[in-house]
Parts: sequence; C-alpha cells; structure tokens
Amino acid sequence: MFNKPSLKGRALRYLAAREYSRLELEQKLKAYEEVEGELKAALDDLETKGFISEARVVESTLNQKASRFGAARLLHTLKAKGINAGVMLDVADQLRETEFDRAMEVWTRKFGEPYSSPSEYAKQARFLASRGFSGEVVGRVLRRSRE
Repeated sequence: MFNKPSLKGRALRYLAAREYSRLELEQKLKAYEEVEGELKAALDDLETKGFISEARVVESTLNQKASRFGAARLLHTLKAKGINAGVMLDVADQLRETEFDRAMEVWTRKFGEPYSSPSEYAKQARFLASRGFSGEVVGRVLRRSRE
C-alpha cells in the first residue's frame, strides 16, 4: 500500500531543491493539510531545527538575481517571499550601494554602445527600468555610456 508523504516530508523535499521561505512553503503545502494547525506545527518544527532560514532565503535570492536586477525588483521579490521588513531595510541599503555598478554591468551586457538617438535612449532606459533600477541610476548609466 502506498503511504502519502507527510507535510514535513513534502517540505523537506522542496527544501532539498532550493531555499524556500516559510510563506512559500505554506502556500505550496496548504492544499495537503488535513488537520487544522498541522502545517503550522510542521513548519515551526522545521524552522526550529534550522531547515527554514530567512537569512538563507535572502542570500540565495540575492546570489541568483542581484547581478541582473535593480534594488526595486529584488526587494519586490523578497517581499513576495514574506521576508521580514527589518531584514528588507538592511538589504535595501546594501543593494542601493551597489546598484549603479550592477546597472552598468547589465547595460554593458545588453547594449554595450551608447545610444545614438532619442528613441534608442528611451529603449535603453525602459530596459533598465524594467529590471528594477531607479530612474536616477538609469540616468547616470546612460550619461556615463556617452563619456
């Protein structure tokens, strides 16, 4: 006879693939909860044992995405994962310190040449803005590209 996996087993299987925040695991596992409170207890236990870590989720997300996206996009991603607001303030400061360098790198990989017309300027600006870089950083990158 086939035994279905427990909520804790399912959560561990997800966590074996990548870091998940508690909110993400709650969303994925809610459909499998048979008894009210069972999911909360399983996630509490995993968090107590260190299997669920907000710090690792933040670190993993930034390692994967920081080289391609601006602070606004990364903070939005972390907020969607349910990361604590205090942690997000620390991360925001860290991201803003490196945002110009990251934007310059993204711009260089995508375009590599300065804009030659107003429409090309707009295209490059839209691209960087869609990646979550601030308007101030976008302007600085495009001015620097002309130097």
